Amino acid sequence: MHDALQLIPTPEGWALYFLCAILIGMSKTGIQNIGTLAVPLFAFLFGAKYSTGIVLILLCFADIIAVIYYRKAFLWQEVKKLLPASLIGLSIGLLLGDNIPDKTFKILIGICVLIGTLIMIWLDRTSQKKQDELIKNRWYSPVFGFILGFSTMIGNAAGPALSVYMLSKRLDKITFAATSAWFIMILNFTKIPLQAFVWQNLSWNGFLNMLALPFIFIGGLIGIKLVKILPEKQFRFLILGLVVISATLLIIL
Repeated sequence: MHDALQLIPTPEGWALYFLCAILIGMSKTGIQNIGTLAVPLFAFLFGAKYSTGIVLILLCFADIIAVIYYRKAFLWQEVKKLLPASLIGLSIGLLLGDNIPDKTFKILIGICVLIGTLIMIWLDRTSQKKQDELIKNRWYSPVFGFILGFSTMIGNAAGPALSVYMLSKRLDKITFAATSAWFIMILNFTKIPLQAFVWQNLSWNGFLNMLALPFIFIGGLIGIKLVKILPEKQFRFLILGLVVISATLLIIL
């Protein structure tokens, strides 16, 4: 309890923390990228690099909720295409992040989200024929896998790039959410020993984690409801809008 009060000393900070927990829950069960809004907010609360260790535990809780709900709807072949290169990107992010100051770390998080945003905007303006030609290239999935691995290590910021990849595959919203949840869960659980023993920034603060759990669960339920009622076109526009907001917040905060 004492450690938690040192980390979050004000009522406003606690309100922000619980809001971030709800956003994480929503992102895991369907509203991909809304959780990315929590990245700059957590960086503001705890500092950029230290916040990644706190967020990772919450993300893993949310991952478990998501994959239990979406245990049958995901596409394993898409996960397999991304995983090898993503592990390489994750390793490079691990080495780089261990040797840079917090301010530079925050800038890197912003760049990761911004790159994903720019790719998404470009892809959205590209003709369907060109998109199909692009997706067929052998390097397409590995390039995205590398970006995803690097950006998830540097600040848990893989959401925008992952959305670009899944949207380009024209998955329906349920398969989109399920495949994203399973892929990110594998990466997040891979990161636990790396952040614990290499970066040594993993926060196991039981009080913080226990208080966040109900809010993650509430966010998960909200995400499930929204995915069911949002039409496909509005779902896509929502994802695009959230990516842009996420990138902007990281740059200005």
